[in-house]
Amino acid sequence: MIKRLLLVLGLPVVLFATWYAASANSENFYAPPLRQIMVAFADTWTPERLRTDVLPSLARLGAGYLLAAVLGIALGVAIGMNPRLRAAFEPVLEFFRAIPPPVLVPVIMLFAGIGNGMKVIVIVTGCVWPVLLNTVEGVRAIDGVLSDTTRAYGVTGAARLRYLVLPSASPQIFAGLRQALSIAIILMVISEMFAASNGLGFTIVQFQRSFAIPEMWSGIILLGLLGFLLAELFRLGERYTLAWYHGLRDAQRRS
Repeated sequence: MIKRLLLVLGLPVVLFATWYAASANSENFYAPPLRQIMVAFADTWTPERLRTDVLPSLARLGAGYLLAAVLGIALGVAIGMNPRLRAAFEPVLEFFRAIPPPVLVPVIMLFAGIGNGMKVIVIVTGCVWPVLLNTVEGVRAIDGVLSDTTRAYGVTGAARLRYLVLPSASPQIFAGLRQALSIAIILMVISEMFAASNGLGFTIVQFQRSFAIPEMWSGIILLGLLGFLLAELFRLGERYTLAWYHGLRDAQRRS
């Protein structure tokens, strides 16, 4: 546990100390000393500010990410299990995956308005693709012997999905979910830069436009801390859900 903690915090602490020392005598308006940014962080991100700006951002992030996960897994399983469906959808999926989600923000605003719905849809449009495509590949990679065995024993329908398809594809599914999480954080910020009245992205842009540079940097640091915390929570959930998979890999490495 201590070794893991040192590995996780070692490099960030070194980088933080280097930044603090290197910027100690900075007179650059756009790159203030880290100690000034830390003071601004404490003054800016009060419990009230966290409630009015950070919680709405996390709510949009959670809604968009969960919706993308459900859509991606459901469509990915359906497409992965049906070769004809996969052949029909593959060109369309590759086309839409190649379109950067920020480009679609103005189009989404035309149909969804400028409220929270628009911001959730922006997150979904970017996050659904890694989940969907990884799910498709995970379903396609199911062991042929296991598939034939379940079919021979009459395991079909929902039972086949529950006991063969989803467990076998789950490592790939979680790989897609991990990619989608980082994309969701980026799109959360981008969506809040368009016609928003609260949120982390909105607040950081407001600080930048009003030349409150230490406060702007404090928002960027807070965003990085949230990303780190969410990634660690995801890692813990993945380790718990895929304990059988990681145990199998550890056993194979030891043998």
